[in-house]
Amino acid sequence: MTTFLAYKAFLESRSLQNDKPTETRGHPRNLYDSEVLTIIIAFHQSGYRTFKHFYEKHVCVYWCAEFPNLVSYSRFVQLKKEVLHLLTIFLDVHLGACPGTSFVHSTRLRVCDNKRISAHRVFAEYAGRSKTIMGWFFGFKLHLIINEKGELLGPQFTPGNTDDRKPLPDLVVGLQGSLYGDKGYISKDMRETLRQQGTNLMDNVRPNMKPEPLWTSDEEWLRKRVIIESVIKELKTQTQLEHSRHRSPVNFQVNVVTALIAYQLLEHKPSVNLRKLQEINDGPMLFNF
Repeated sequence: MTTFLAYKAFLESRSLQNDKPTETRGHPRNLYDSEVLTIIIAFHQSGYRTFKHFYEKHVCVYWCAEFPNLVSYSRFVQLKKEVLHLLTIFLDVHLGACPGTSFVHSTRLRVCDNKRISAHRVFAEYAGRSKTIMGWFFGFKLHLIINEKGELLGPQFTPGNTDDRKPLPDLVVGLQGSLYGDKGYISKDMRETLRQQGTNLMDNVRPNMKPEPLWTSDEEWLRKRVIIESVIKELKTQTQLEHSRHRSPVNFQVNVVTALIAYQLLEHKPSVNLRKLQEINDGPMLFNF
């Protein structure tokens, strides 16, 4: 609570003062930003499918003592939009550290059913239509970089028709060491660009391509790249990352950022068994062609 009050005081000290009295309608706001953050993060950890059901059937019934100044559901939806910047800061503070090995992948975030694409209006100017191995979709892509502990290092979302390689230079800022991806990241120019930034991009080659020389340890790390797919599965099944009921772009951003926070706060995440890899690294380092 003290941190959020200090942040609010900082914003007020940097904001322009308005000498004219402001008129407010209804009751003054009594729900703190920290309480709003606690409730929406708890939803993504709760297992409920819809936030309305969670708020009306759980928070308003069982948590009245903890949150004595609860507001109506429609009012709370408005308050969620006001804490997006705080959620972004909270996520940034809780991102993991890169020890020199990381994995990159992307996943689709659908915003509507394919049958309703032509009638969809909320994200008509922001989302994009693209195709994955699961078929066509309309929405966004979430690009993730994680470490071997399953901790998030650099999430970013783009329109669905964005090439997976495009956000890579921004995602790897501040990272060092080896980055392992799938065939969608194959690019000689991109590999050179990332190498100049201090990141060595490793990826599997397509069947019709000449194999790249790899150390034995790099080949083993590439096999462990499936860990990031396990992370994405956790995000979509446990933290309600994806749904098609958004009514504004801001609510979509709040939902995605809060889902990432809820995952990052999990005690047990998918991880790589470093003991077996250490045994391989201690062995002979041979080139595989």
